[in-house]
Amino acid sequence: MAPTRKLFVKTYGCQMNVYDSERMAETLGAQGYVQTDRADEADMILLNTCHIREKAAEKVYSELGRMKPLKMAKPDLRIAVAGCVAQAEGEEILRRQPIVDLVVGPQSYHRLAEMEARVARGGTAVDTDFPAEDKFDHLVARPRALRGPTAFLTVQEGCDKFCAFCVVPYTRGAEVSRPAAKVLAEARDLVDRGVREITLLGQNVNAYHGVGEDGADWTLARLIRALAGIDGLLRIRYTTSHPNDMSDDLIAAHGEVEKLMPYLHLPVQSGSDRVLKAMNRKHGAEAYRRLVDRIRAARPDLLLSGDFIVGFPGETEADFQATLDLVEAVGYGQAYTFKYSERPGTPAAERAQVPEDAKDDRLRRLQALITRQQRAAQDAMVGREVGVLFEKAGRMPGQMVGKSDHLHAVHVAAPGIAQGDLRRVRIVESGPNSLGGDLAAG
Repeated sequence: MAPTRKLFVKTYGCQMNVYDSERMAETLGAQGYVQTDRADEADMILLNTCHIREKAAEKVYSELGRMKPLKMAKPDLRIAVAGCVAQAEGEEILRRQPIVDLVVGPQSYHRLAEMEARVARGGTAVDTDFPAEDKFDHLVARPRALRGPTAFLTVQEGCDKFCAFCVVPYTRGAEVSRPAAKVLAEARDLVDRGVREITLLGQNVNAYHGVGEDGADWTLARLIRALAGIDGLLRIRYTTSHPNDMSDDLIAAHGEVEKLMPYLHLPVQSGSDRVLKAMNRKHGAEAYRRLVDRIRAARPDLLLSGDFIVGFPGETEADFQATLDLVEAVGYGQAYTFKYSERPGTPAAERAQVPEDAKDDRLRRLQALITRQQRAAQDAMVGREVGVLFEKAGRMPGQMVGKSDHLHAVHVAAPGIAQGDLRRVRIVESGPNSLGGDLAAG
């Protein structure tokens, strides 16, 4: 019997990368690899990279530099770089870091086992193609082992929007949606193994247009309604959305599908129409505000999350003030805020840049406003009763921690709570990063 080989996976970036890492680990698991959380005992190290954040490629090269001693101590150690930095850099990774054996882009990881076998025969392997075949058709079947109560499920990949700041269309390719039958089959399998909440993933997930079981193109709303019919699936979420793809039927689903949670991540990026046009967002600030009003009319208890970029090329103080005004008008329970940083190959990278000190100042001011709104939204939960899906034991004896309908972390100390339980909880306290509650009567 062949000795067990160990796989260490480090995932950067978005939830889709988390999903991709799971699928790559399953693919390699079929080749005899089992996962470990220690890089120093691994026979293969897999870095699944993200190209969205500042200096993403340089951070990957730094991480690879720290792995040189591991490779020197174990020459047979395989080191693989996957994901969006792999797609963007390709052969350059092998040139700059000869310790790397394998480079695979996010659309080719179904070929990972074949590439690993090629490396085992000597040499290196690079695959950053956009293959014609659907990678999901070629992935190994998921193992039947039980798992935690929450899971990600990719339903859509790629982006056709070409925002001026973004590399996703170049690293993930054009928008592609998975057939509904395959999504539903994977969801049923996850539920059979203990999953109670599924988050649907896509670069523009609400642009989903997969072929349905009736042969027609389904919208995301129709897919959600079909998923809601799966016995044992208790909650549905989706991310990340584009304002231009919030269709009427999806807005209606927020008010009509009980299993669709009252939380929506809907990035706007800026409150300035001038900056939005320069970003190629193809929507204005007022249209975004009207859209939010329509969604909240359908689901009044909705908690809204967003993304904001400050210091985009050409942004003035007046433009930034328009962003603050939009945040004040809309009100966010959560948001992600970033300083603009150049992404090679994108249109905005070639434009005159805003000084770093101005970016720093604007980011600080925006984050202060978002933090106040986030804390106010969390404090407003005190006294309310919410559903909580419990995921793990807390820090204190007898304590369990889970996520509320609105994605707040909630801790409860009570006997008889098990992982995967969905219980009604009355919120009694709001802390810096979580809520505390008691099980509701009945």
